[in-house]
Amino acid sequence: MRAAAAFEDRGRRGRAPVRPDRAGLRLPLRAAVTLRLRLLLAFALLSIVTAVAVAGVGYVRARDAVVQRAQDNAVIETTNRVEQLYPLPTRLDAAALERIAGRVSGREGTALAQARGVVAGSMDSSVITQELRDLVSSGRVGWQRVPYQGGVWLVVGMQLRVTSGGSSSGSSGVEVYVLRPFTTEIEFVGELARNAWLVGGAGLLFALGLGFLAARGVLGPVRELQLAAWKLGQGDLTARVPVRGRDELASVASTFNSTASSLEHYVGELQRMEADARRFVADVSHELKTPLAAMTAVTDVLDAETGSLPGVAGQAARLVNRETLNLTRLVNDLIEVTRFDSGTAALALDDVDVAEVIRASLRMRGFTDVTTSLPTDVRARLDPRRLDVIVANLVGNALRHGSPPVFLTLWIEGSSLVISVGDSGPGLPDAVLPHVFARFYKADSARGRSEGSGLGLAIAWENARLHGGTLVAANRPGGGALFTLRLPLGGER
Repeated sequence: MRAAAAFEDRGRRGRAPVRPDRAGLRLPLRAAVTLRLRLLLAFALLSIVTAVAVAGVGYVRARDAVVQRAQDNAVIETTNRVEQLYPLPTRLDAAALERIAGRVSGREGTALAQARGVVAGSMDSSVITQELRDLVSSGRVGWQRVPYQGGVWLVVGMQLRVTSGGSSSGSSGVEVYVLRPFTTEIEFVGELARNAWLVGGAGLLFALGLGFLAARGVLGPVRELQLAAWKLGQGDLTARVPVRGRDELASVASTFNSTASSLEHYVGELQRMEADARRFVADVSHELKTPLAAMTAVTDVLDAETGSLPGVAGQAARLVNRETLNLTRLVNDLIEVTRFDSGTAALALDDVDVAEVIRASLRMRGFTDVTTSLPTDVRARLDPRRLDVIVANLVGNALRHGSPPVFLTLWIEGSSLVISVGDSGPGLPDAVLPHVFARFYKADSARGRSEGSGLGLAIAWENARLHGGTLVAANRPGGGALFTLRLPLGGER
């Protein structure tokens, strides 16, 4: 089973470090811009609706008032002119009707008078609609706006009444129609419409300005909150936002600050506990080193004498020797891990023949079931001791937990040195792959003890990272696990 770590350096194991660059800010800023756009659109829509409603209602009321006043004035003026005709001539011939039309036409208009089929006046009778004729024939005063000569004109019609003793006694049979231009009123209405549009546009611009200021005032605290949350996510536990006022945004900011303070406190406690645990492991490992050295010397003597010891005693001596070696290996691995955690692990770089380092590592550990492909002209600037540790852990892991033969291949890819180690076993389950470099990780919780310390792959990964390289676990297409190590040729970190 692949090795793993008890005291895992979370946020760093098996993944690239998170860098606090500006890329993390782009998406939240785009979201903030979208919110600003939504606010501005809302203000714009509200402003447009309000401006159109106010300007429209104002325009309609003003237009109706202007038109109604003009019509009323025209009717009153025509009525006054008609009243000045009394008493009517007794003989209503064409000449009399012409005089009547001339007196009621006014300066700007034209008039038409008719009685008993006789029509007189300068007015174009085609503009008089049948509807208006019927209304006037019934004895009522009527008016109507009609298109004439490319404009809008007003036609006013009424009957002349016969008076007796100062009061109306009946119809005289004379109908009078006056046609007067409505251009001035129409132009005034058009001016009202233009003014309404101007006022609406100015109101819209003013509302957009207010909307921009309001959106800026709302989004300012939101952006501060977003930036503080981003910093908190990047590990800056001191990030806080200023609390201004007593509104909802201030409440959110206060809640965020309280949450950040609690998070800072608990993370600090966890970090202190983790540091204490690492310090404890380091202290215990160093304290065990001296007695283990003495025990190893004694067990080596016992191992040399096992041939002369009786059966049970010989087996016990060999067991003690083997377990002492395992314990020594575990303590040494723990000491190495504490160096990585404390940041004291350092590289001793040298120009080495990579193939020779690999052969020496395999030869020293007696790894014989390994098929190698090692070019002889590959040189790199590496730490040979740490490269030896990486190769030994990868090959040893493949032999213990995979199946022989194990394949080890070396090649150059660009400016990188690449070493792959694959086995012929069943491969790594998908659930194991993300945790394969974790310390003391067990894919099977029921798995018993093995010869390894449980830290081999974790140490190999740390050594690769220390060189500025990578170590990746995967499965071979034909079956079996595959570990790929990439290191810079020139020792760049």
